[in-house]
Amino acid sequence: MDDMLKEFVVEALELASNVEEHLLSLERNPDDLNTLNAVFRSFHTIKGGAGFMNLQPMVSACHLTENLFDALRNGQVPVTPMAIEAALQASGFVADQLSELANGAQPDSLPAMPASLESILTSAIESGAAAATASTAQTAASSTVTTSAAATSSDDGIDWNALYQAVVPAGTVVPATPAAPEPAAAVAPAAVVPASVPAATPAAAAPGKGWDGVERRGGNAGGSASVKEDSIRIDAVKLDTLLEVAGESVQAANQAAVLLEKLSQFPVEGQAATLMAALQETLSRASRYSTELQRATLSTRMQPVGKLFQRFPRLVRELAKDLGKDVDLLIEGAETEVDRVVVDSLYDPLVHMLRNSLDHGIEDAVTRAASKKPAKSMIKLKAWQEASSVMIEISDDGKGMDPQQLRNKALSKGLITEAQAQSTEEALQLVFLPGFSTKEVANSVSGRGVGMDVVKTAVEKHRGAITIDSQLGAGTRFLIRLPIELSIVPTMLVRSSDAALALPMAVVERVVELPEEFEYQVGGAPVLRDQGRPLPVRSLAGALGYELATERVGVVITAPQPYILSVGAVEGTADLVIKPMTAMSVPGIAGTARSAEGELVLVVGLSFLLEGGRPTAKMAA
Repeated sequence: MDDMLKEFVVEALELASNVEEHLLSLERNPDDLNTLNAVFRSFHTIKGGAGFMNLQPMVSACHLTENLFDALRNGQVPVTPMAIEAALQASGFVADQLSELANGAQPDSLPAMPASLESILTSAIESGAAAATASTAQTAASSTVTTSAAATSSDDGIDWNALYQAVVPAGTVVPATPAAPEPAAAVAPAAVVPASVPAATPAAAAPGKGWDGVERRGGNAGGSASVKEDSIRIDAVKLDTLLEVAGESVQAANQAAVLLEKLSQFPVEGQAATLMAALQETLSRASRYSTELQRATLSTRMQPVGKLFQRFPRLVRELAKDLGKDVDLLIEGAETEVDRVVVDSLYDPLVHMLRNSLDHGIEDAVTRAASKKPAKSMIKLKAWQEASSVMIEISDDGKGMDPQQLRNKALSKGLITEAQAQSTEEALQLVFLPGFSTKEVANSVSGRGVGMDVVKTAVEKHRGAITIDSQLGAGTRFLIRLPIELSIVPTMLVRSSDAALALPMAVVERVVELPEEFEYQVGGAPVLRDQGRPLPVRSLAGALGYELATERVGVVITAPQPYILSVGAVEGTADLVIKPMTAMSVPGIAGTARSAEGELVLVVGLSFLLEGGRPTAKMAA
């Protein structure tokens, strides 16, 4: 893909995603003229760029949709469910074509606009126009000509529709509808466009509220100062490389500081002492700058989760419509930032969870009425920052999950034994087992037993964890915990069975001293009373399968069921640059890192700790 086409695809994809959000807002507030104008401008902008790139299917779809919204915003056609549905289908078609281009497809290989899309767009215009009275239609028609002429001319007097005609190859046939005719200037022959551009009428050149393309050109023709670019696009691969180099520089600076500290233990005199002091100062400055470079590089990878969340309202709308359910999606905390890799990888897991919530969790209208619940059900998608983690919550006010039913289903499928999943928390975790589903017959939405397993795998891949809280008859709440930064993790360094290990600080509460003999035991396991609450004590070496050794230090772990993790020693804290284990998989270990002394450190997985430092049902199965 050449650079010009690549830049168009990136910008058009952003416009297309915003269009979808505007359309769903317009469905709730059909009289919002600002939203109508925003959708019109977006399709108009995409059409102009697509025409320049000779992407005719996209031009045709945008042209028809532009006609529809030109009629909508001028009152010639009312905002109807058919109009919204037609625009959503057009937006989806444009987004699909842009995605294919982004994935390497050649422009000439893109499919043509489907006849069904052309039909629904045309019908939306014609049916709306037929419903209007003759007098209203006449007024709207005259308003359409005036408004369209003004909208297509910018502050600098350029007729953008005429300019579009100039860049579209001669002889191109673009479908049009009689309900929203283009202004005369827009259909002028391409040969006369250059002469007509400077000859714009005063009315056309008058200031307007519509966007006129000035930002895209970086300036205007009116003599005012040019618009300064405050951002640039950088290939994500280059950012990843920069982050890796910055991380290695921090690691090298830390190791050099340790070596210098050891060297300073030897006596030095005279000029050597002066040089040693200068070296210490220089190394301290280099370490500080390398850390700042690393933090600055990390910040370039951060993206608001709203970029991900804005893709779900339409999914929920259409799926609820297919299932015959009335559902609202409430989004909170869209401004919360997280590593872009997490944003990119969480789409499929969240789709699975939303589909399950709609199909399994939300009851039909009759059942909700019998339970005296509101007819309109609610699904909440919320994000917030907690310490060094990002929390994402997906909750609903549906029927909830029955732990005993889940356990019985898993037993009948042979996924667990009678001795497993005895507690409520363990029974709820069964939904993450491969092949588990409570549905007898699979449908197009769910029931094949693959969705939630994919969710857990994707979350743990990024050193995250997921927990479930459900109340029968009240609803279900899934909570995902992910590190804000994937490359650097604040950790507590411990040693157990002579192995160097690191625990994520996100779940470390405090350190306590363990007695030689425990006063209490439950089921053969030691219990220590901490701040008035009895907590089970579990050996980290034993949980990881290491040889048991003396462990007199306990780390209190903040988990759904808090407990104390016994270790041999605590050696401090450190922000470690984590490298994932790609060649092999070790239960309980999320990755590796190097300490300041250069020693290899194994980083214990967050989900392993949140699940009590014990093998999960998935491992056991």
